[in-house]
Amino acid sequence: MSDILTTRDGDILVVTLNRPAKKNALTGDMYNGMSAALDQAKDDHSIGTIVFEGSGGSFTAGNDLADFLQSASDFTQSPALNFIRRLAVCETPIVAAVDGVAVGIGTTMLFHCDLVYAAPQAKFRMPFVDLGLVPEAGSSLLVPQRLGTVRATELLMLGEGFDAQAALGFGIINAIVPTEDLRGVAMDKAHRLAVRPRAALRETRRLMRGDLAPLLARMEDEAQAFGAALQSKDAKAALSAFMDRNKRA
Repeated sequence: MSDILTTRDGDILVVTLNRPAKKNALTGDMYNGMSAALDQAKDDHSIGTIVFEGSGGSFTAGNDLADFLQSASDFTQSPALNFIRRLAVCETPIVAAVDGVAVGIGTTMLFHCDLVYAAPQAKFRMPFVDLGLVPEAGSSLLVPQRLGTVRATELLMLGEGFDAQAALGFGIINAIVPTEDLRGVAMDKAHRLAVRPRAALRETRRLMRGDLAPLLARMEDEAQAFGAALQSKDAKAALSAFMDRNKRA
């Protein structure tokens, strides 16, 4: 069975991260699958909303580091960055249902979603600096904009984790939903978006998001810094130590 499942529910395209044994840690193939889903929504005008969800009680534990490091020689052309680039310019409204862990890209991608709902046990973290890396997905711009510099420093520079209640207070999620109702609420909101007049909805979304040029420029700046950081001694040591800990766990 594929690690990325795409299914249709009427006007909704549901993208399910389906690697529960690894807490949906993302591989290059999974990024390619998510990119393909975004391309499908771009080309198929019958799709009114995209829903991202995880399986097995997790959203995603972030990158599968062993797989990710295989593309470290040229991060600017990696499946991860190709997905991030598509996500930032996606014109279709996006809803996310977050259960369990949302680490790294699992948190930063939420800043590109229109509606986000989380289970009470959801846990968020952006541990880039801890791994000798830098933020990605435009988060070095979007997190300070959304939360302010003081809070962004805690989350991006100290890499502090936070729970669903904090995410709600930060304005990262729209609501905390009982686990058993999470998917239903996300799908209901997605249906409510999908049935609205498409042109008006997309134009409203475009106006709310404003000029994307600064965001896209920041993402490319991050990509260059991220690629350089991957080659650093600090990152290699931190990533190696992290993978060793996981092997022993």
